[in-house]
Amino acid sequence: MSTILITGATSGLGRYVAFELVRSGHVVLVHGRDPGRTEQLVEELRTEGDAEGFVADLASLTQVRELGAHVADAHPDLDVLINNAGVGAGASGAGRELSADGHELRLAVNYLAPVALTLALLPVLRANTPARIVNVGSVGQEPLDFDDVEFRRGYDGFAAYRRAKFALAAHTFALAEELADTGVAVNVLHPATFMDTAMVREGGVAPWNTVADGAPGVLALATQDLGTGAYFDGTSPSRAHEATYDPEVRKRLAAVTDQLLAL
Repeated sequence: MSTILITGATSGLGRYVAFELVRSGHVVLVHGRDPGRTEQLVEELRTEGDAEGFVADLASLTQVRELGAHVADAHPDLDVLINNAGVGAGASGAGRELSADGHELRLAVNYLAPVALTLALLPVLRANTPARIVNVGSVGQEPLDFDDVEFRRGYDGFAAYRRAKFALAAHTFALAEELADTGVAVNVLHPATFMDTAMVREGGVAPWNTVADGAPGVLALATQDLGTGAYFDGTSPSRAHEATYDPEVRKRLAAVTDQLLAL
């Protein structure tokens, strides 16, 4: 059985997956932004098995790194990380928002936060191989504008969301190559389209799928050996946006990511 951290677990897909994992006998570490909701979730999970909660606002890179340090300290046996937390496109007509560090909010939460958390937890994961990193991405992907990474010009919430998910996919493939032969697998998936979540409803979209439809892909990647450096649509191997496989794009992304994380 594994010790699994899942971010954004107090609602939607994360909550559903947390219950499935704890019922399967795994030790489930759940992250939430709201202390009350996180505590409530842990109480419910503990009626089914072993669970612990961690609170952090992923819009703050300081809190992301503190989360990594707390988890590594409390659970040096961690062997699976599910980067599930995210913010959607926002309400219709909503303007560009900033993170605590002054980054465009979707880029910060959907890309910089999982990258920073993964970096913080890599030493622990590498010590507990075979280990797995599961990045919850999206079929909605749009190449980053490297001349305007923070999306200051012509901002659009859906485009910002897609750009962050594009970056997450490209980063996943680069990290998988970097970690080849270490026993740490890294994959990214599109769980299901427009699941019935607060994020989707806020964007004014009528849900197409339930969170239960999105769970099998996440659960499979978290608990089975399905290789590394791949993109899945649900449980099926698929292809991400072609530009995510471009070595030049990855190189530029790595450089800009280092810069943004260092600010």
